[in-house]
Amino acid sequence: MGYNFKETMNKPERFAPGHRMCAGCGATITARNVLRGLHEGDKAVISCATGCLNVSSFMYPYVAWEDSYIHSAFENASSTMSGVEGAYKALKKKGKLKEDYKFITFGGDGGTYDIGIQSLSGAMERGTNMTYVCYDNGAYMNTGTQRSSATPMYADTTTTPVGPKCKGKAQYRKDLAAILAAHDIPYVAQTTLLQGFKDMHVKAEKAIYTDGPAFLNVMSPCPTGWKYKADEIMEICKLGVETNYWPLFEVIDGKWILNYEPKKRLPIEEFLRTQGRFKHLFKPENEHLIEEFQKEVDRRWDDLLFKCSR
Repeated sequence: MGYNFKETMNKPERFAPGHRMCAGCGATITARNVLRGLHEGDKAVISCATGCLNVSSFMYPYVAWEDSYIHSAFENASSTMSGVEGAYKALKKKGKLKEDYKFITFGGDGGTYDIGIQSLSGAMERGTNMTYVCYDNGAYMNTGTQRSSATPMYADTTTTPVGPKCKGKAQYRKDLAAILAAHDIPYVAQTTLLQGFKDMHVKAEKAIYTDGPAFLNVMSPCPTGWKYKADEIMEICKLGVETNYWPLFEVIDGKWILNYEPKKRLPIEEFLRTQGRFKHLFKPENEHLIEEFQKEVDRRWDDLLFKCSR
């Protein structure tokens, strides 16, 4: 699978303009660029768990998706697509369907890390030939920025509000990519919105054309929940990678592969400072919390390096 930037960017859009997502939203950028992983002319079925991306891209009878599209509930996007893929295989076997299709499911972290993890795990364990894409914006943004298990430590959310008795979310974020890799599926990858989008384009194509289940975890910032200006999104994603908060890696048939290692790793405060949800950490009485955050980032980075060295 050779990569050609110009050809990739000149593919017809499969996620149309005219949706109602916020300016500076990572979810829509993720959707557009993941779908560029599809080969031109190939057909796809898209399902989407309830969340920002679904409610803002679909308002009956209008939809922003150019491919066949299914709105699923929060908890069952993966099982919905499992049923579609199973029906497709049955129809192909009976000779009632000649065309080839790819199956792609999108879900936010609430519908993936939390409410939908049971159906996602089941679909992966059964070997459903589908690609699941988590647009991870680190909270339940669609319903008002409540914490999820993807929310980073010390983030200010409406259910972990910063005040005299609370310094934000007490727990660090769940490592969902590692959990999916433990299912022994053919392909798992982590990526985000970086200049040129090559990392995302290449991984999306690999995932979509993997024979069997594949999972992509994409850090997709949210301007309202993270509290940043719309035009700062790409810099935030870059800092997420350069501080090792959001490493870029793949797990191919059980083999962990590190895709990028910063030449000069930046301290985590460079990432935290860009977002209003962490502004309380920079008060003198809370600076020790940044040290705790850094220790956890370092621990997880060392663990990733160990996995990739085997």
